[in-house]
Amino acid sequence: MTTHPRSAVPLRARAWGALGAAVVATLLAGCADPWDTPRTGPSASGSLGAGFVPDQTPSPAATVVPAPGSWDGIVPTSGYRVVLLTYGDDEPTRNLVAAVAAWADTHGADLRTVRADGPDDLVAAVVRALDLHPDLVVSAGDALVDPLALVTPSHLDQQFLVLGAELAEPTHNVTAVDWTGAGFRGEGLSVPSAYDPASFTPDRCAEAVQVGAAAVLGGQGGYVYWIR
Repeated sequence: MTTHPRSAVPLRARAWGALGAAVVATLLAGCADPWDTPRTGPSASGSLGAGFVPDQTPSPAATVVPAPGSWDGIVPTSGYRVVLLTYGDDEPTRNLVAAVAAWADTHGADLRTVRADGPDDLVAAVVRALDLHPDLVVSAGDALVDPLALVTPSHLDQQFLVLGAELAEPTHNVTAVDWTGAGFRGEGLSVPSAYDPASFTPDRCAEAVQVGAAAVLGGQGGYVYWIR
């Protein structure tokens, strides 16, 4: 029987094995979730304009009326990580969801969406959004107000933005944007008498996203911003 030196026969196999391992490693690296790596660099480019907030620091959870256009000068840097947390298929919620998606696309934000599957999944959906560790969680849908009120005080290092609604007793990490026709507060409180689903127009929803995001990016979160 003919024998071969140990290094002669396996050489090609070893070469192909090494190449295969390198290919697999490359593929795995390509499939790695970029959100698993801490994001570096600034979150915002630009600054808030005059009149976005009063000269005197507002009290916590105060209602602030920003000067028109004072939010135009600040935008997120590319790759800003946003989770859109949503529930409901009513027209106001659909318009808010579309506005968030358009804003993210315009500014190159990295947007992911977490949808609650039903009333029993609302709190769990908030937790799923938190587990992604985004720069900002944006909420669209009145039914999420009470779950957010339950969860947000325990996660003060996470920024939240509530659109077209507000928490009754928000902590400093929760920003809200409201207008005449919006303002649902949950916690068994009655729907505002001026509540009007028709006020959730595409333009109004787009403005709400811009104002709320500007507040968080500019370090002026934690208030209820009222737009006219």
